[in-house]
Amino acid sequence: MKHAQSLPEPSADALEHSEKLIANIRKAIEANGGSISFKRYMEMALYEPGLGYYVAGTHKIGAQGDFTTAPQISPLFSQCIANQCAEVLNTINTENPSAQHKFQNRFYKTKTNCHSKVGGCILEFGAGTGIMAAQILLELEQQNCLPDSYYILDLSPDLQQRQKQTIEISAPHLLDKVIWISELPQHFSGVVLANEVLDAMAVDVFTQHEDIVYEHHVIWQDDALIEQLRPATETNPALQDRILRLNISKEATPYTSEINSHIEPWLKTITECIEKGLVLLIDYGYPRKEYYLAERNKGTLICHYQHLVNEAPLHHAGLQDITASVDFTAVAEATDNSDLEVAGFTSQACFLANTGLEDFFKQALENNPDNQYALAQQIRTLTLPAEMGERFKCMGLTKDYPHQLCGFKEFDQRYRL
Repeated sequence: MKHAQSLPEPSADALEHSEKLIANIRKAIEANGGSISFKRYMEMALYEPGLGYYVAGTHKIGAQGDFTTAPQISPLFSQCIANQCAEVLNTINTENPSAQHKFQNRFYKTKTNCHSKVGGCILEFGAGTGIMAAQILLELEQQNCLPDSYYILDLSPDLQQRQKQTIEISAPHLLDKVIWISELPQHFSGVVLANEVLDAMAVDVFTQHEDIVYEHHVIWQDDALIEQLRPATETNPALQDRILRLNISKEATPYTSEINSHIEPWLKTITECIEKGLVLLIDYGYPRKEYYLAERNKGTLICHYQHLVNEAPLHHAGLQDITASVDFTAVAEATDNSDLEVAGFTSQACFLANTGLEDFFKQALENNPDNQYALAQQIRTLTLPAEMGERFKCMGLTKDYPHQLCGFKEFDQRYRL
C-alpha cells in the first residue's frame, strides 16, 4: 500500500455520486446549527443509505478496489480460521446430548462427535467478497464439521450479491448453508467472525492541548467541507471526561487521536444474542499503552483510495475508505459490562501459527509444487511483522465456553492489555 501525496481524479460518475453525498452532509450540517461531529461525518461518508462508501454499489476490495484483506491474499488464512471454528463447534456440540456427526481434524486424525443442527452456526460480519465464507465452508466440509448455517450480516446490497456469486463459483454445493440477514438472530450458539470490522466503525476525533480537549467537527465553508476544532466542554462533555481519563502525556500535546464509542454497544448486542461460543475479532490495532504513545500524536485515522493511503478524510466523500486502528484495551474493557470473557489476545502471525498454518502450507505445496513461490509470498504477507503479522491482532471473546482456544494456546498476550 503506497502513501499518496495526491490522489487520482475520480470519474465523472464517481464525482456525481460524491456530490450527492456531500449535499446530504451539507443538509445535516445546516440542520445541526452549522456543524456536525467528525464521527457523524464519518458515519455518513461510510454508511449513508445508497451513497456511503460501504453501502454504495462499487467494488472496494481486491485489485480493482481500494484495499485488500487477508482472505483475498491467501486461502491459508481462511483455513486457519476454519480450524478455530471447528474446535468451537466441536466442543459445543459434544456437550449436546443429541450430537450426531463426526469431526475429524485432517492433520491430527482425532475423532469426536460434532453435531451440525443445534449450536453449530457461524455468523460473519461484513463478509467482503464472500471469499472467506466460501473457503471456511470448504475447509469445514473437509473436516466433516459443517455448520448448520453460515449467517452473513452485511449492509451493502452490492456486496451481498458479490458474496453470493463468489460462493456459487467456489462452493456451489454449499450455498444452501449461507443465509444473508439484516439483523442479529435472537438466539445463536457457535462462532461470530469479525475480520476488519471494528476499524470501519465511525470514531470521535479529538485534539488535546494540555488539559483542554477539542472535538473535531465538520463545517461547510468556501464551498468545501472543512474540519473545525471545538471545545469538548461545549460540544460533548462526556467525551472530554473519557479522554482525560486516558492520561495522555502533557508533553505530547497538542495530541490528536481517536476514540471509538461504538465498541461497547456493539458487543452488548452480540452478547444478547449469542448463548454460547466464540466472538473472534481480527483487526489492526494496539493495546492502549501503544495506541496513545507520545510519538503517535497525529492519530491513526487513514483513508484508502485505489490502493493509495492518504490522510484527507474530507476528500472524495463516499469514494474512499476511512478507518482507524483499534484500541484492544477498550474492547477488553467493554466486556466488563457483558457476559463475554477475554479468552485470548495475540498477533495475527501467532494466531495463524497456532491454528495450523504450517500444515496447511505443506498440504498446499504437496497439491501444487509449482506454486511454492506464490505460497511463500502469501505466508510472508500474512505473518511478517513488517506486513500483516504484527500489525494485525486477534482477540477471542467467549460466552459460556470455559475451554482453551487453539488460536491462543501459545503466545497469548492478554497481559499487554
